Amino acid sequence: MNTLLDNGTIALRALEPTDLDRLLAWENDTALWAVTDTIAPFSRHLIWQYLQDYDGDIYRMRQLRLVITRLADGAALGTVDLLNFDPLNNRAELGLFVARDARGAGVGGQAVDLVCDYVARHLGIRQLYVHIAADNAPCLELFRQKRFAEVGTLRQWVKRGTAYHDIVLMQRLFA
Repeated sequence: MNTLLDNGTIALRALEPTDLDRLLAWENDTALWAVTDTIAPFSRHLIWQYLQDYDGDIYRMRQLRLVITRLADGAALGTVDLLNFDPLNNRAELGLFVARDARGAGVGGQAVDLVCDYVARHLGIRQLYVHIAADNAPCLELFRQKRFAEVGTLRQWVKRGTAYHDIVLMQRLFA
């Protein structure tokens, strides 16, 4: 179909109530907590409330969550999040999650391309930024390829277990 939010292979779509079990599994995957601010499991009820209350209005909620979907079969492959949206300064933080079984197939890169085009052309966002663990080489390389520039390192920014780790701050400006 090739619209603003699809490229013929994947699409970015709104959250649906049918995403409940998938979101619950993804949010409660403790292996991912090291790259998020999650410190405790989410209940099914809490995710359900989130889905009921979420309206996708980035200006009101200051965030937008979209599901990455394979067009061929409708499978959910991950999420793209715009968070900490600042309409005064036209910027947002970008979060990207690709499910384990979809990694290595270019899904993340395609999703970043789609969301960058969407925010620049439709939302008028001037800049996106990402926080990436300094030891996450594949993610750093992905964002370098998508024209995000390294603008700094936040030293010992996140704690994993008993050790503190650096975070690389990357930014992409749109004309």
